[in-house]
Amino acid sequence: MLLAGYDWVMDILVAGGHGQIALRLLKLLAADGHTARGLIRKPEQAADLTAVGAVPVIGDLENDPSLAPYVKGSDAVVFAAGAGPGSGPARKRTVDLGGAIKLADAAMSEGVTRYVMVSSIGAQDPSSAGPTMQPYLEAKAEADAYVIGSGLDCTIVRPGSLTDDPGTGLVTVTRDLGNRGPVPRDDVAAVLAACLVTPTTIGVTFELFAGDTPIPEALKL
Repeated sequence: MLLAGYDWVMDILVAGGHGQIALRLLKLLAADGHTARGLIRKPEQAADLTAVGAVPVIGDLENDPSLAPYVKGSDAVVFAAGAGPGSGPARKRTVDLGGAIKLADAAMSEGVTRYVMVSSIGAQDPSSAGPTMQPYLEAKAEADAYVIGSGLDCTIVRPGSLTDDPGTGLVTVTRDLGNRGPVPRDDVAAVLAACLVTPTTIGVTFELFAGDTPIPEALKL
């Protein structure tokens, strides 16, 4: 449902639309009456988006020269894409970093000002991670910095360790970076949806964990 006090609807493009968090987010956005569009590379994934009420948009985040045709007409964009744990450092640069930059550039070119980024805990200090995680966190840190420096109305969300536990709607949100803890994917999606209709989250970077504070209250940053 829409948060109390907010009743507008939007066209929202979610990059990485077939991801586990993205599908949850698209379902929430569609249920709230928004036009929820998911950018996906594989046409065979389209049915999964349609099943949650979303509009599939076929495009290649990694290889298309511009994402502007997909961003056109949006009111907001969400970057929820990732190269995945099985990918090497090169794809983390082209997807986690390059894709985020490409989405930001498309948003700016199309006059779309609102950008919500799914980042990662640890991105404030990639050098403290092991050799497997460091390239990923470096890509996330550079992507976050680019989006923050772009002038877009951005929110950077850094979730903790992702779980498939049922969402509770209760979270811990902190602007003090460097913490650790789990968070259900359900609650990450709910927080992303709430950020899109909570203007006070603009210009904020925060970490997100399971907790005991209702999401609307936790986002009073």
